[in-house]
Amino acid sequence: MPPTVVQEERIVVEERVVRTAEVGLTAADSAAVESAVRGVLAAQVEAWNAGNIRGFMDGYWRSLEMRFLSGGSVRMGWQDAYYAYVRAYPDRASMGTLTFSELTVRPLTAGSALAWGRWQLERGDDAPGGLFTLLLENRDGEWLVVHDHTSSD
Repeated sequence: MPPTVVQEERIVVEERVVRTAEVGLTAADSAAVESAVRGVLAAQVEAWNAGNIRGFMDGYWRSLEMRFLSGGSVRMGWQDAYYAYVRAYPDRASMGTLTFSELTVRPLTAGSALAWGRWQLERGDDAPGGLFTLLLENRDGEWLVVHDHTSSD
């Protein structure tokens, strides 16, 4: 008998396949979800690079249920995440220029997707970066980040 971990992994994969089939996620649906998610992330980069943290935060779900995990902290809600960004990046120089790379979008259903990649800031004296994983959902016709886990290198 295989180890329990292998059995659990197989079950998770089988459940994911069943759920995808149940929601009827076609290739066209998948492409539309991926395009929409990439559009949200591109808008976030554009807003950030314009020095607009509030515009960057437009890509997040304005709810107390939105989660942002970073630096060993869990922040609940849009407002807490926004204030964390404002404190960490008090001026345009500290924001630098943001880029996302190695971006992968995986549609889960017609209304949800997982995105992950690398983030990088180019600033005058340093270039911090790291990884991120985002869960996005289509909320009333608008794709929004509902869960963000970001780490630093």
